[in-house]
Amino acid sequence: MLASIIGFLALIGISLAGVPMAFAMFAIGVVGFALFKDWNAAFYMAGQISYETAQNYGLSVVPMFVLMGNLINHSGLSKELYAAANAFLGHRRGGLAMATIAACGGFAAVCGSSVATAATLGKVAIPEMRRFGYADSLAAGSVAAGGTLGILIPPSVVMVIYGILTSTDIGKLFAAGILPGLLGILLYMGAVKYTVWRDPDAGPPGPRVAWPARWKALANVWAVAALFIMVIGGIYLGVFTPTEAAGIGAFGAFIVALLRRTLTLSILLRVLAETVRTSAVLFMVLIGGLVFSNFVNIAGMPDAISRWVTGLEISPAAVLLTILGIYVLLGCVLESMTMILLTIPVFFPIVQKLGFDPVWFGIIVVVVTEVSLITPPVGLNVFVISGIFRDIGTATVFRGITPFLVADIVRIAILVLVPWIVLVLPSMMR
Repeated sequence: MLASIIGFLALIGISLAGVPMAFAMFAIGVVGFALFKDWNAAFYMAGQISYETAQNYGLSVVPMFVLMGNLINHSGLSKELYAAANAFLGHRRGGLAMATIAACGGFAAVCGSSVATAATLGKVAIPEMRRFGYADSLAAGSVAAGGTLGILIPPSVVMVIYGILTSTDIGKLFAAGILPGLLGILLYMGAVKYTVWRDPDAGPPGPRVAWPARWKALANVWAVAALFIMVIGGIYLGVFTPTEAAGIGAFGAFIVALLRRTLTLSILLRVLAETVRTSAVLFMVLIGGLVFSNFVNIAGMPDAISRWVTGLEISPAAVLLTILGIYVLLGCVLESMTMILLTIPVFFPIVQKLGFDPVWFGIIVVVVTEVSLITPPVGLNVFVISGIFRDIGTATVFRGITPFLVADIVRIAILVLVPWIVLVLPSMMR
């Protein structure tokens, strides 16, 4: 147990020194494992994990969904999504920010990446909101918060990793994320409404769009709807597995890009290069996390914590609240994927012993992990927005996301108190 704690502290220290988290987890995992066994066993363990992870058929969904998101990103669909949402909501006070949230939800349905969602929609929405006199805090905050929907609304790479780590059905996780994602969109819109209620000048209304133009704008996003229905609907109805769905989704995105005539040879090569680079980074982080998890397991941390928790005379609900509190604290210093890889091997055995549903817990973890993308001091989405728009400081973005953080807390409370929202769709799957 003590060795595990020292390992975690060393990991945080090394990462703060600038070492990439993947390499830090890998190095500490190998060294820690060697201290308990020997160097030959540690190197064999690291090599075996690297080989098995690269050969894992289930993980082939990762590069396929990344490819699908990159193809959609380069197809220019983000502009059509934003235009469609703006046509229905833009005339309201704060309507452009609400349209941004809705567009982020739609883009997340075919992207699976929070950072990509925030970066892509930010380039489209923030200049438009500034043109109509929106406060920078509301404009940037709505994009940063809306981008977090990318890892909850399926397909989601984070859900795939959770499913692999816990042997949970990925198709059920995808289905379980739909209603919480829609709930997140509604609560984020409520946060926008509250912001403009307090400060009407923060989000002035835009021009009203006639109904014929609204329907025309809505018709332009048929590709997003078709891809989402094909991928998620096929999984839900049992037509194909998540792995097959990933390949079909990537092929469908390729066809959409061809039909929209946005895919030149140079763009295709760039898309493939981005996919390889992103997939390689994800696999490196995953391998590093698995090596570190092996060290934590052999050091006895999960068993020790499980015995300690079961020995306490507290309710399972109190244990769950403690775990959620730990996630919130970790979210201040770690990004989402690292949090999943470090904590799931420790917390999941406890959750299983307490009788919580693994699908429900997975969605709760993803939602809490979403919060880490907009909480200081890390807040990856915040720095993405500040990096794109240099004149919008991180302090301005963090000030703008405060109402959205409150909305996230409300959403977590609702999902904890009403598990039906998460479990109703998976329970009806074939």
